Amino acid sequence: MKVSLIIPVFNEEKYITLCLESLEKQIEKPNEIIIVDNNCTDNTINIVKKYKKILPIKIVKEKKKGVVFARNKGFSKAKGDILARCDADSILPKNWIKKIKEDFSKNKIDGLTGPIIFYDFFLKTSFFSKIYLILMKILQKGETLLGPNMAISKKIWEKIKKEVCFDEKNIHEDIDLSLHILKNNGKIIYDFNLIVYASSRRITKTPWIFFLNYPWRLIKNLVSHRF
Repeated sequence: MKVSLIIPVFNEEKYITLCLESLEKQIEKPNEIIIVDNNCTDNTINIVKKYKKILPIKIVKEKKKGVVFARNKGFSKAKGDILARCDADSILPKNWIKKIKEDFSKNKIDGLTGPIIFYDFFLKTSFFSKIYLILMKILQKGETLLGPNMAISKKIWEKIKKEVCFDEKNIHEDIDLSLHILKNNGKIIYDFNLIVYASSRRITKTPWIFFLNYPWRLIKNLVSHRF
């Protein structure tokens, strides 16, 4: 069972090193790591290139701006049976890839996700993301995916890739992805032991977006797809 890891990047020079270092320490490394350059203008790609000697990294370019376009480019270029995704500011526990393989081996699933802990926030707990996942399961009548900590099968991606939405003003790309998986009778599970550490920068730097814009987009996403 081969795993491709897709990481969309846009000007992530402050964070990408920690992410790549955590990949270097994996018990089982992914078969390929696809870094999707979404028009970086800083030193991100130069940093990534330094790790190509020790990690199976491929760099692809996506000119259309947005996480959805970058993610889709990476998913479509990937050759693995499992398409994992994290963010450039993610720090992955050393057993992350190993646990993804185990979960897909033990269960007949199309999607997998787990909680996150903000490593640079004063509250270092997975409690809130667990509550979010449980709440989303109720709201959308099925499990959802968390962008910094998720994996789907290549098989389900081939089925839904022409259906997923692109308008990031009205969707959350991870929620939208999960809704299309559920629509096609796919199965997503939560593994609360599959934890990823991520930066809280979206909360601390742009709280109005995190606490106002994000919930509003969530509502619009659910209304347009489920009700």
